[in-house]
This record gives sequence, C-alpha cells and structure tokens, in this order.
Amino acid sequence: MTDVPETSAIIDGRYRVLQRIGSGGMADVVCAEDLQLGRKVAIKLLHRRFAEDAEFVERFRREASSAAGLQHPHVVAVYDRGEWDGTYYIAMEYLEGRSLKRLVLDEGPLAPERAIDLTTQILKAARFAHKRGIIHRDLKPHNVIVDGEDRAKVTDFGIAKAGASDMTQTGSIMGTAQYLSPEQAQGFAVSAPSDLYSVGIILYEMLTGQVPFEGESAVTIALKQVGEAPVPPSAINPAVPPALEAVVLRALEKDPARRFADADEFIAALQGAAAGIAPAPPTAPTRVEALQPTGPFVPIPPVGAYLEPDPVRYYAPPPPYVEEPPVDGDGPSRWWVALLVGLLVAGAIVAVLLLFQKDQVKVPTVVGAPQAEAELRLKNEGLSSDAIPKESATQPKGQVIGQDPAGGSRVDKNTVIDLFVSSGPGTAEIPDLTGQPRSAALKALQGLGFRTTEQRASDDTVKENHVIETRPASGEQRDKGTTVVVVISSGRQRVQVPKVTDLTADDARSTLQSLGFQVATKQQEDDQHDPGTVLAQDPAPATSLPKGAKVTLTVAQQPKPVDVPDVTGQGQNAATRALEKAGFKVTVTQQPTNNLDEDRHVISQDPATGQAKKGSTVTIAVGQFDPNLNPEPGAGTIPSAATPGTVTTP
Repeated sequence: MTDVPETSAIIDGRYRVLQRIGSGGMADVVCAEDLQLGRKVAIKLLHRRFAEDAEFVERFRREASSAAGLQHPHVVAVYDRGEWDGTYYIAMEYLEGRSLKRLVLDEGPLAPERAIDLTTQILKAARFAHKRGIIHRDLKPHNVIVDGEDRAKVTDFGIAKAGASDMTQTGSIMGTAQYLSPEQAQGFAVSAPSDLYSVGIILYEMLTGQVPFEGESAVTIALKQVGEAPVPPSAINPAVPPALEAVVLRALEKDPARRFADADEFIAALQGAAAGIAPAPPTAPTRVEALQPTGPFVPIPPVGAYLEPDPVRYYAPPPPYVEEPPVDGDGPSRWWVALLVGLLVAGAIVAVLLLFQKDQVKVPTVVGAPQAEAELRLKNEGLSSDAIPKESATQPKGQVIGQDPAGGSRVDKNTVIDLFVSSGPGTAEIPDLTGQPRSAALKALQGLGFRTTEQRASDDTVKENHVIETRPASGEQRDKGTTVVVVISSGRQRVQVPKVTDLTADDARSTLQSLGFQVATKQQEDDQHDPGTVLAQDPAPATSLPKGAKVTLTVAQQPKPVDVPDVTGQGQNAATRALEKAGFKVTVTQQPTNNLDEDRHVISQDPATGQAKKGSTVTIAVGQFDPNLNPEPGAGTIPSAATPGTVTTP
C-alpha cells in the first residue's frame, strides 16, 4: 500500500487531496483543499516507515514548530500539523511556482541583477530566522520556491536548529554536500555564518550555472568544501562583475569569522556590488585544516517538502589536532623531554590496566544467535546472562537482537550480560470494523501493528467506501505484521436497464422487478397503441443503475370521450378549426342550396351533438349556392335526384 493518499481522500477530516506534488526520502507532498477555509494547501506526509522512529517524528514536529514561528513574506507559512492514517502531516502554504534549482537548470546562468535580487530575498528570510535563534542548516536552491514574478520563499526547516535544540549526535552532520559549510562538513557547531556560506553557494550557482564543488561522492565534495578554494565565478561566466565576485568569495571564506557577520552585512555588500562597489576584505586570519575522515559517510533519507536530490547525513570525525609551532627557541631542544614523559605515562597506564584487568574477560558478540546458544557461549566465558524479551517485527522469535555490554568490551567474570531476545512481533486482536469508514479502519489496523491490503466488493447494505468485513475476521488473534485484507464496499451492485417499451405494463414491471429495480408508471392518452402498452421508459435501455433504483414507465391509455362542438351555421373554415381544436378529424361534404345565407356555411354535421372519441371524424355539410335549384315554394330542399359533392378535411 502506497504512502500517498488517493485523489479525493480526506486527510484528518479537513483536507481533500487534489494532486501529488512530489516526494522526498522522508515525506510525500500533495496539494489539497482546506475544506474549512476554502484554500489550497501543501500537505507534507511523513513516510509511514519513519512514523515509529522517534528521531524522525521529532525532526518532523520540529520543522512545523520552527517554521510556524516564522511568519515572513519570504518564508513558507505553516498552518497546521497533526496525525492521520498512521503517520504525521504538516499543512503548509501552497505556492504556485518552481524551485530555484529548477529555475537555474532551465535558465541559468542568471543575470547578475536577477541573482542579486533573489539572493537578497533569501537573506531576508535567513535574517528573520537568525534573529529568532533559528539556523536553517540546509539552505539550498531546492528549498527556495520562486513564483512567476520572481518572488522567493524559503521552505523546509526540517533540520533547523532552534536555540540549543540540536538533533544531531556528536560527529554527525546534516545537510546537502554541495551546500555545506566547512564547519558542518567537520561536525562542528553551526551558526548564522554557516547559513550565509550556503547562501554564497546558491549565489555562485545562480551566476555560473554550477556549484563550486563537485565530486564522485559526498565524501569527496565535503573534503573540497573544507580544503579547496572555489574557482572564481568570472572564470566560468565572464559576465560576473568584479564587485559581485568579491561578495561571493567573501561569503565562501572557510573561516566563519572571515565571512559576513550577519545577513544585513551580506545584503549591504550585494547592494554595493549592484553599484559597482566591492566589499572590504576580511581582517581575521584564516587557517584551513583538511578533513581526514576515518569512517564511512552514511547517507540518510532527505528532509523537506520540495527536495529534488536527496540531502544526506555525514558521519565524520572532527579534524585531527594540529599542534601550533612553538613561539620561542626552546621548543626544538626539549622535544625529547616531552617524548620521555609521554612514554612514562603510557607505561603507567598499561601497568594499571594489566593489574585491574587480570580477572576480566572479553564479552563475546552473540547478537544474531539463538538464545540458548548465546547463553552457552557466555557461560563458557565465565559470564552470566539475563534474557529480556523484546518485540521485533523483523527478527525471528528466540533470536538475540541486542546485548549489554556490547561484544568486544571487557568485564569482570560473572558479570551479568543483558540479552535482548526477540519475542516476535507480538499479537493483537483484529477489531470489528464493519461499517467503519475506509480510512478509519486502515488507521486502526495499522495502529495495532498489522499490514493492510484492500479489496472492493459491491454490497446492498454497506455504504460505499465503508468496511464490509476483514479477513481474518474480527476477534481473531494474529501476529503483528500480519496482512489483514479489508473488504471495502463499492456500493450496491449495478445492473443494466433492459428495453421494455412495446411490452404490456404488467410484463415490463415483472421484468424490471426480477432484476431488483423499483417500478413507477404514468398514463398517457394514445389512440395508436392498445391501452396498457409501454410507450416509453426512464432511464433509457442499457443505462447502468444500482439495484433498488427506480424505473418509470409511460403506459398508453384509451383517450376519453370529449364533447362535439355544434358548428352549424358557421363558415367552413371556422367550423373546421373549432372541431380540430377539440381533437377531431373533419370531413367536409358540399350540399347544393338556393339559400344564399347558407352558401359556404355548415348546414348540418354528423355527429351533431353529445360526445365522441377524441381523434374520431366529424362530417360537416357545407352549403353551395345554386340559384336554379327549386324555384317553387319549398326551396332549400334537395331534390331526391341531386347528388351532393364531398370534400374531406384531414
């Protein structure tokens, strides 16, 4: 299971994930929407593999605390922090832009004026932090975000030193090799000038497109930081003016005392360089001592939200002691005295050690051995042992995973050696998570020490994204580290709607209900289909719906009888419109008449009155004047031999 939350996941009930921004060795960063304040934020999530490491969690917590106290236009704001889904997060200001490293790669070398402006902004952030007792210790272009208007903000205070709180151990250095100050590379205490050295490296890179010191390994680079002078920037980019080059070289002095005293002095020197004025040379003497590492330089995971290459931790001894030459003429003639005294003291120490260690034995290394074998080996050396059970998710039960005193040390006979013996990962009971939200269920299982994997299944009763069941089932005891399958509901099963038009309403209802749909009907008058025929359905055929969804059917209904309007005496056109408006078809017949008032008017209609089926035909007889018809009294009647014409109106 990936550490990165899915798009649309809700972090801690407040932040909806929009997209992934990037990843470093220590944390992932996503862009999210703050549902309470309606703004975008960057969420930095500690990798779960570090969530149980107290040092990493403390460093992560300190990053939030350090940065939260730095409200400044050139420092990325920290809004919130918390725990979620088995790990820890920091909510920070979301910035539209790119890292200064990416900007230099895309556009470098930068123009001197632009480099001065960006460096000044970084120094203002550093000045603000330094005045509050915070040393960044990992200033580099990867940790500077630049927007479209060249406004810079410093981020990633993950290894910042606040006051006396220093997470590093003796001889341990944190940072990124290409940007480390010489004192950091040698494991010495850091101060504000250490950050200014790193800013000098950043300025050098902006002006030349490259860092001053590179090598095949971090060790090589660290050695160069301590013992080599940088190539002058103008040798790489002739466009760098002498005054600005003097500022860069002053910032990169090996001796912190010869650098700028503080960020304000550095800013003033940059302003002077913009005007063509070089800074005054440093007055303090300097002496460079080469770093002589005696152990490996061990990389650790990176720290920070916007890292591109991984920062590393270096383990290096302090530089060897170099005795200053004597200041008078007595030293060379008395060296043998010092040598003799040293030999006598060394002999005395050896004699004492031999005297007090004659009853001591060397403790064998038994880490990795089975408990019984370890106890036997200690007994054979005249030592006792005491087994201390300790849970371990990675070592088999009964194996020695630690010892105190350590192997190789010398102790008195019969000394009790503490053996830390793996009791396995331990066990825990799988809780009942049925109906619980997905994220809460996964967090609960991971909090108990289980690994988790997910499966999706449809369910008619459990809501979508909620737990149907776990495998193994709730109530069962399992070793921590066991993988628990969490079955997550994808909602009700979906079924395609079949075509039921032209079926009878009863047949259509039966078909739909057999597939799990609810059925509703509505009537529509229709004289083209048999009553009860399905005319239409909603949704349309082939639509995918969850079981239990409703399908509405439109069913044909026989038209109801309507009143036939009386149109006798009306003109043919008016009568036709009235009948058609009432829903009837009209057939027109011509009837000769010698009555001029009846010419082109309805003389009679069939049916004449009452009701008729809507859509049926009404026949109207329209008079056609004939002056020669029936001149005798009784005019207006049609002779039996007359055959009227017929006209049908559709």
